[in-house]
Amino acid sequence: MEKTIGVTEAPHIPLQRGEQLIDTAVRYAEERHWDVFPGAWLEHDGETPRCSCDAADCAAPGAHPTGPGWAGQASGSATAVRRMWSKQPRASILLPTGRTFEALDVPETAGCLALARMERMGLTLGPVTRTPARRMLFLVLPGASVKVPALVRTLGWAPAALDLICRGEGEYIAAPPTRVGAHGVVQWACRPTPANRWLPDAEELISPLAYACARDAVALRAR
Repeated sequence: MEKTIGVTEAPHIPLQRGEQLIDTAVRYAEERHWDVFPGAWLEHDGETPRCSCDAADCAAPGAHPTGPGWAGQASGSATAVRRMWSKQPRASILLPTGRTFEALDVPETAGCLALARMERMGLTLGPVTRTPARRMLFLVLPGASVKVPALVRTLGWAPAALDLICRGEGEYIAAPPTRVGAHGVVQWACRPTPANRWLPDAEELISPLAYACARDAVALRAR
């Protein structure tokens, strides 16, 4: 199983030496067959980086779509991806969900606990990202957003009581090494490798994830 990381470890960002964002975006399309599209980027013309959208209250500086037509812009063609980043080399790398994968989005504390349980259970993971907002996203097969609420109820929890979000059709996630404002870089907690090319179904991961999120919710209420 791919080695996972703890909260204090420095996760691996799968960049080759001297690789640019355009090369990373192309590799996601070529090697993983993921649809990719360029998002906003950071402008470094002051003390604090600002988003290219120029919105003072931007919720995700440098890591969001630049327009409403992003879903149609996303492509898994390496040629198309290279053309898009040639026009704006600093664009963030965004991946639409609900196509080749969906993402189970949980707090970082719950994600690390779930990873440890998954290792003990011998579960096969897909790639997992960790964001500067202290969230972890587990990539799973499409269809998770439909299955997860019922699966959580079967395990004895109310879906609304858990901080477990399904990123499905019509949504997107930021891919490493996208930088989000001054907060940091999206990183891999479990990086993409040939061994995890085939993604797990949400049903395989939901038990440790729901348990970890329930533990996290209890800890939050106790504070």
